[in-house]
Amino acid sequence: MKEVKIESTFKVYEGFSELPDDIQHLMQSAIETRENAYAPYSKFKVGAAILLDNNEVVVGSNQENASYPSGLCAERTAIYYAGAKYPTAKILKMALTASSQNQITDSPIPPCGACRQAISEYEIKQDKPIEIYFMGATGKVVKSNSLANLLPLGFDRSFL
Repeated sequence: MKEVKIESTFKVYEGFSELPDDIQHLMQSAIETRENAYAPYSKFKVGAAILLDNNEVVVGSNQENASYPSGLCAERTAIYYAGAKYPTAKILKMALTASSQNQITDSPIPPCGACRQAISEYEIKQDKPIEIYFMGATGKVVKSNSLANLLPLGFDRSFL
């Protein structure tokens, strides 16, 4: 038997104002888009903004359904729209923000497992890391240099 240690490294910004200007702009797009979320059941709104290599910014918000599995997270709404609208563009950066009407969300909130898998597919497809910035409604912002950093030992097409 052999033990393997896997580590992830993140940058943590103390708040929105500490972010580089281009990321502040991207995160502001995510914050504005978060307000468009349709979240009548969970009361948990998420906004995503994606910067593509063609300088387009694509946004998405979570869209719930009374049949929960039929809804879609903000990250996947945005990434699938980017793939449909700009199929040859590469995703450079993502900004994510989440808020709740039930509690204060002042800690960074990362993508869920399903979204990590979807983002992973695009990172592998484009053979280039995607920078991901995530936060709650306020507070610290975490930066991951790639999705692989958030999802080590990911599942991809090489297993099929």
